[in-house]
Amino acid sequence: MEASKKAITQRIQNIVNDENLNTLIPEIINCFNEFSLSRNEFLVKKGEACRYFCFVESGILQYAVTVSGQEKTTYLALRNGFASSLKSFLQQTPSPKNIKALSACKLWVLKIDDFKHLMKNNKAFHQFYYNFIENQIFLIDDYRIDLLTLTPEERYKKLLVNEPKLLQEVPLHYLASFLGISTRHMSRIRKNIK
Repeated sequence: MEASKKAITQRIQNIVNDENLNTLIPEIINCFNEFSLSRNEFLVKKGEACRYFCFVESGILQYAVTVSGQEKTTYLALRNGFASSLKSFLQQTPSPKNIKALSACKLWVLKIDDFKHLMKNNKAFHQFYYNFIENQIFLIDDYRIDLLTLTPEERYKKLLVNEPKLLQEVPLHYLASFLGISTRHMSRIRKNIK
């Protein structure tokens, strides 16, 4: 448990990036509770309100929507990442997506009341959240531009450089969906690029 809290502490400190706020981080860590998901278990199902904002200590969470009867992966949350259906969580409204465990997951979760309390009363958490959201916006913007400007082969090469652990940890069909290509095309790309 102490090793887990140390991992969350380090991750939050890295995101806050202000040593003057480090004394406020223990309060944040104490609000997180341990939570586990088995493989294929849902953190949230489409249509339900998301109950948690979580830190992924181990495992992989898949964000997915269904389009024309097919599941499309929109995001993959890995170890040392944070995950939530954020609008659903903050507004306690139905989630537009599923978030499920692709492997057994050990998570550390914040409930909405604790989240709101920290946002209002803890400057380090407020800074963490601001920096976290800013970084997510940058990632989403890059991803959208890549979908419009890069070929599938170029998107795969970029993934090889920037996220090599995804290729080792995530099954091929989820990666193909995430890159916006068919599994068959993804297999051809992988054969041609070594």
